[in-house]
Amino acid sequence: MSRIGKIPVNVPKDVKINITNGNVNLQGPVGKLDLSVPAGIKVEMKENQLIITRGSDEKQDKSNHGTIRARLDNMIIGVTKGHKKELELQGIGFRALLQGKKLVLNLGLSHPVELEVPEGVKLAVGNNNVITIEGPDSCLVGQVAASIKALKPVEPYKGKGFRYVGEYVKKKQGKSVTK
Repeated sequence: MSRIGKIPVNVPKDVKINITNGNVNLQGPVGKLDLSVPAGIKVEMKENQLIITRGSDEKQDKSNHGTIRARLDNMIIGVTKGHKKELELQGIGFRALLQGKKLVLNLGLSHPVELEVPEGVKLAVGNNNVITIEGPDSCLVGQVAASIKALKPVEPYKGKGFRYVGEYVKKKQGKSVTK
């Protein structure tokens, strides 16, 4: 039995859950999320708890058991509190602006980079260099943050580029003159 999969998921009172034909629909104060459950996994609601069981001991069913439980737990957190990632842009002349549904980035290139904000994600820009990404879906929030960070990864010599707030980047020494 999966150690993570056999732990029941507690459901707050403000979350509505609908389980039909291998689909789990969650609705809370922050948003709505859907999850398609694989064939060998069964999800049941008992006394404000979700109980996840598997039908067989096949390798794929064992793998899916803990994964589905963790995804459902993240989804409940997402529809009640939401998920949040913060990116920091460091470098002279680098800026981020939010223009309607577009994020415009000046990253030292010959042109500004424009990104469309996907549906279900809220972006906010503070001090022209801190981007806050919020939404109920943890996978989508993480993917948007990773795609923004991939535009200008942190350079190891001067530390310029995108980093998560609080992330430590080890700098390299670079060339030095010896005598």
